[in-house]
Amino acid sequence: MWRHGERCVIFAVAAVALLASAAAAAAGRDGRQTYIVHMSHSAMPNDFVEHGEWYAASLQAVSEAATVLYTYDTLVHGYSARLTRAEAEALESQPGVLIVNPEVRYELHTTRTPEFLGLDGTDALLPQSGTGSDVIIGVLDTGVWPERPSYDDAGFGPVPAGWKGECEKGSDFNASSCNKKLIGARFFLTGYEAAKGPVDTSKESRSPRDNDGHGTHTSSTAAGGAVQGADLLGYAAGTAKGMAPRARVATYKVCWVGGCFSSDILKAMEVAVTDGVDVLSLSLGGGTSDYYRDSIAVGAFSAMEKGIFVSCSAGNAGPGAASLSNGAPWITTVGAGTIDRDFPAHVTLGNGKNYTGVSLYSGKPLPTTPVPLIYAGNASNSSMGQLCMSGSLIPEKVAGKIVLCDRGTNARVQKGFVVKDAGAAGMILANTAANGEELVADAHILPGSGVGEKAGNAIRDYAVSDPKATATIVFAGTKVGIQPSPVVAAFSSRGPNTVTASVLKPDIIAPGVNILAAWSGSVGPSGIPGDSRRVGFNIISGTSMSCPHVSGLAALLRAAHPEWSPAAIRSALMTTAYNEYANGDGILDVATGRPATPLDVGAGHVDPGKAVDPGLVYDLTTADYVDFLCAINYGPMQIATLTKKSSDGCSANRTYAESALNYPSFAVAFPAAGGTVKHTRTVTNVGQPGTYKVTTASAAAGSTAVKVSVEPSTLSFSKAGEKLSYTVGFTAPAMASGTNGFGRLVWSSDHHVVASPIAATWN
Repeated sequence: MWRHGERCVIFAVAAVALLASAAAAAAGRDGRQTYIVHMSHSAMPNDFVEHGEWYAASLQAVSEAATVLYTYDTLVHGYSARLTRAEAEALESQPGVLIVNPEVRYELHTTRTPEFLGLDGTDALLPQSGTGSDVIIGVLDTGVWPERPSYDDAGFGPVPAGWKGECEKGSDFNASSCNKKLIGARFFLTGYEAAKGPVDTSKESRSPRDNDGHGTHTSSTAAGGAVQGADLLGYAAGTAKGMAPRARVATYKVCWVGGCFSSDILKAMEVAVTDGVDVLSLSLGGGTSDYYRDSIAVGAFSAMEKGIFVSCSAGNAGPGAASLSNGAPWITTVGAGTIDRDFPAHVTLGNGKNYTGVSLYSGKPLPTTPVPLIYAGNASNSSMGQLCMSGSLIPEKVAGKIVLCDRGTNARVQKGFVVKDAGAAGMILANTAANGEELVADAHILPGSGVGEKAGNAIRDYAVSDPKATATIVFAGTKVGIQPSPVVAAFSSRGPNTVTASVLKPDIIAPGVNILAAWSGSVGPSGIPGDSRRVGFNIISGTSMSCPHVSGLAALLRAAHPEWSPAAIRSALMTTAYNEYANGDGILDVATGRPATPLDVGAGHVDPGKAVDPGLVYDLTTADYVDFLCAINYGPMQIATLTKKSSDGCSANRTYAESALNYPSFAVAFPAAGGTVKHTRTVTNVGQPGTYKVTTASAAAGSTAVKVSVEPSTLSFSKAGEKLSYTVGFTAPAMASGTNGFGRLVWSSDHHVVASPIAATWN
């Protein structure tokens, strides 16, 4: 899985190519692949008593060999089946068939973060009634390792009365594996096995058990209970606790060694909603496509209609622009930042120079005396020897030495196995231009330190130029209070949203670098076969780690404000987020060394202590989203694929505008010649009565300012629940196409600050 190395970057950069090739790969042995068939529920002919009969008949009309894999009854109406392309095309022309989508293969994208987020007093965010334990977070991932103490149910009352979920039996997993904390565990592999063949039970359990670690890590990050004495190999020691430690957890295993398939994901979302979850957390993605073709977006729409908050990771394809996935406006899309904790590993060279890297190595240290240093590119017969690929190093040249490897292509920790197998004593892992100065700590199998591009270049120059080069590595353990923090992770995927640029994404960032959480007992901390170490907790990085932070925070807000819609919860998180440090400087982007923009961080970094009392929220209903779909020119069948209602359509007598979507951010598009664009918004008072004034309203592109006018400039609320609207006019001069400008629009009262990011683009 991507979390252990460069595959996270490679996948997302090539996401479009992967989506195009996934169907061909899945077609596999018999020329068939899985399709998801969306049906118009109301169009069932009177000849049929049940929809399942109609679905089967529609399938038999185009194929004698195909059988139904899944029937979908709630979030969508339809079924999935293995078809040839010709059969799929024939099926799409049948009456009652809305659209036939080819299956997509998706990929998987703490002791310190509660304190860093100001949640060491979590109970202060919850009402005294204790309803926090009634909130249920559903996590779609690789399953769960239920024996971890993060899922201890001591002190929990009965399972909420409305819960309909199950603890499914399977290999190495019993119904007794669940309890009053981990209240449900299911697994979905019909689509996976149809595409890839039977699960290899020598590598993973045919059950909800997590043999990978990713699912255990994400679910315990969202809602793991407090565990004292948690650490990884002595690093990050303390009390580990999820964001919503009193929330219940239900896990849905949809990801396997060969990936996560949309037919399984969609069925799992449907089952989770039927089971009774309040929050859905999906740390996975599959590039970008129109919302009606994206199974996560389709499932999330219906989940939103039922009041369920859906949080998804933005992806790990940063820092490139327009690299994010999960951009639907009814999904909360989460990017990644650092926290104020680091794991320094100092590299001292024989020439007296010192460089600081990071490492989670815990084992026998290097000798205190200098060790010979060699560059991998000079110790290999391979043209890519500098990357320390498997079998690329010449043992006679590296034996007993520290090897400098360049980062890229294969997993970071895998390079350490290659270096160790060749007989070397240690490894320095050097970033190249692709990764810059971003440092992600790894539990290396031998003494190793990862260093930034500048340090890597200097160490490489020394190793190549001095035939007697030496080095030592000193591991400094865990350091907290690192500043500045947070900074935006270079890997975190960025906007703009390539499906609808009028919706600014990501929405927000949360901790996603070097996060400690519970781990599987089946695999070592490196995740590499051959790593015999076993740990109860692991430290990994990715937007997969930031997503469950927001899922857990949403659960806290749902407990504190059960009447809030998913849009209101997202609005509270966004409008109270911060984009500056205490000294007034903007949050830094580690990829550039400059302040981050709304295309990097959305509204900014979550601040849960403020989100519980945001003052105003930007709410959205299903009807608002349907109007938005009309504005982006979706047709009746495309809209019905998302809403399931053939009656949801666009009126010829109305004018629809993307700028009217009541989103808590502004994505403003100008022609190159400039001009004026107007957006309308409505805010709902969820605090005490008060008067709000626009105190900041600006957007600048270099030295050129966009004129921002707000009418009215003052909003006065006399009671909770009151709604007031305003219009924003953005006026821009002519600018070169592709220019961006950024700013914030802020409403302030005596008690609250309600901020919205602005991203302006000249097309």
